Amino acid sequence: MQHLEKTEIELGYIPLLDCIAILWAKHQGYFEQQGLQVNLVKEVSWASLRDRLAFGLLDAAHCLSAMLPAALVGSDQIGIPFQTSIILSRNCANISLSQKLCYDLNIAKTDTPQQSAHKLFTAIESGQFIRLAHVFPYSIHHYCLREWLALADLNVAREIKLATFPPPYMVEAISNHSIDGFCVGEPWNIQGELLGVSQIVTSSQDVIPKVADKVLAFSAEWALQYPNTLNAITIAIQRAQDELQTLTDYGEVWQLLVDFNIVQFNCSETVHTQQYHQIQNIIRNFIQDSALPTQDDFVWLIEQMQKWDQLHQPISDEQALARQCIYPIRNI
Repeated sequence: MQHLEKTEIELGYIPLLDCIAILWAKHQGYFEQQGLQVNLVKEVSWASLRDRLAFGLLDAAHCLSAMLPAALVGSDQIGIPFQTSIILSRNCANISLSQKLCYDLNIAKTDTPQQSAHKLFTAIESGQFIRLAHVFPYSIHHYCLREWLALADLNVAREIKLATFPPPYMVEAISNHSIDGFCVGEPWNIQGELLGVSQIVTSSQDVIPKVADKVLAFSAEWALQYPNTLNAITIAIQRAQDELQTLTDYGEVWQLLVDFNIVQFNCSETVHTQQYHQIQNIIRNFIQDSALPTQDDFVWLIEQMQKWDQLHQPISDEQALARQCIYPIRNI
C-alpha cells in the first residue's frame, strides 16, 4: 500500500440513490482497507456541497458532473477548479409533473417525450402558468428539462424560467403547489408517485445522451496535494460499484438507504413490490460499462452550457476544457 498523504477524509453526499457506492464502500469497510478513515457528510443542497468542497471543508464529494466545467470557466462565480476520477451514475433522472396537471392536460404514461412536451407547450401557449424545477443550474437535470421542452418549441425552452430546489425538497414542493413539475434523480420521482402527488412523464435517457450525471469530485489543488489518498478513495468506491452490480441479496443495501433517509417510504418485497425491484435495478445499472470519465461526457455538458447561455464568453477549445475536468487516476 502506498503512503497516504491524508487518512482522515470528509466525504460529502446528497441523499440520492446514486450516492450508494460511497455509502456501501463505508459500510463494507473498503475505505478502511485502503487505510482511510472516512466521515460521511450529508449536505442539504448542491449549492452548499459545492461551496464546502471549493473552500476545503470537504475533501471530496458526490457531485453533479456539470459543476466541473462550470467551476473551470468561473460560471459558478467561485472559480475554484474541480476534477473527477470516477463516475457514480450516468443519465438516470426522470421528469415528473403533478398528477393534477397530467390529468388536466391528458398526459399519459404511454406518451412519448415529444407528445408530453407538446401537451405542456400547448398549455403554456394558451396562457397557463406552469412552474418547473431542476436541482441546480449546472446539471443534466436542467439541460434535460430544456431539451424536453425544445421537442415542442425551442423558444419556450429558452425563455421559460426554471426554479431550483434541492432534491429532497422536490416532492414537498410539488405537494404544496410551489411547482408543477421537476427533473430529479431517484428515489424522489418514485416517492412522488407513491404519495399520489406526481407522475413520471419521461426518462432523461429518452431525451439526452447517456452522459455522466454524478461524479466523485474534488478540487484540482486537493488532487495535486493528495494523489495517493485520492487513488485510495477511488479504488474503494469502484470496488463498491463492482459489488453492487452483482449482488443478489439487496437486504443490507436497502437498509442503508433507509438508515440514511434516502428511501423515506414503505417499500419492500411485499409492499410496493414493483418499485422495490425498480430501485434495485436502477442501482445495478448506474454504471453499465466503465466508471472512468471521458472527454465526451464533458464536451456535451460544455455544449449545453453554451446552448442555454450559461457562459460569459464562447469556449474556443471544448476538448481541452473537457480534459481539465478529468483526473488521471492510477491502478484502477
